[in-house]
Amino acid sequence: MTLIKEMPAPERPREKMILTGAGGLSNSELLAIILGTGARGASATALAEKLLALGGLGYLAESSPEELAAVRGVGDAKACRVLAAIELGKRVATRPRGKRVNIVSCDDIAGFFMADMRAMKNECFKVLLLNVKNEVIAVQAVSMGIINSSLIDPREVFRPAVKRGAASVALAHNHPSGNPEPSGADVDVTLRLVEAGKLLGIKVLDHIVIGDGVFVSMRQRQLI
Repeated sequence: MTLIKEMPAPERPREKMILTGAGGLSNSELLAIILGTGARGASATALAEKLLALGGLGYLAESSPEELAAVRGVGDAKACRVLAAIELGKRVATRPRGKRVNIVSCDDIAGFFMADMRAMKNECFKVLLLNVKNEVIAVQAVSMGIINSSLIDPREVFRPAVKRGAASVALAHNHPSGNPEPSGADVDVTLRLVEAGKLLGIKVLDHIVIGDGVFVSMRQRQLI
């Protein structure tokens, strides 16, 4: 096994990033930089390849700190660094930049939530608050757990919208199974929230169900 320090300088992950930029590195090289060090008998790159062999980036995104730490050579510190990097990536992917994100279609809504919600192990219900120009004002998490009408309180959905002066909202929740097909309960919750929004003068633009890289728009399905 070749240790990283024994590699030619341009082939070492950190030096390679400086020369070529992060886009020029493989997944294992990027992960090796995050890990920082290897373990007995394994370089950081070898340890990174070992982790990726367990199921790729999807496995890492879905793992708990305890699961990663249990992999020989990883431990608590490396596991937390890996998961912290993944969480930062999710936040960067879903955070509006200097100019507010404009929502014009169900694809825009799904794209806003997909990176963050596709790998969640539990159902999560979120609300996108929009101004009169359909620009994103804020995102509000409403519920964690099984989505049904008893858990989704219209007051919790619309309170932040009223407080922030939102003109409309877009709803989204995930299916941990990876299958985004809406359930009867999903439709019932949506219809209830649409009616509540009408009373408040806040339009529900759509409700997106997120699966593993795929989604269903209830507006597109004409369910609302």
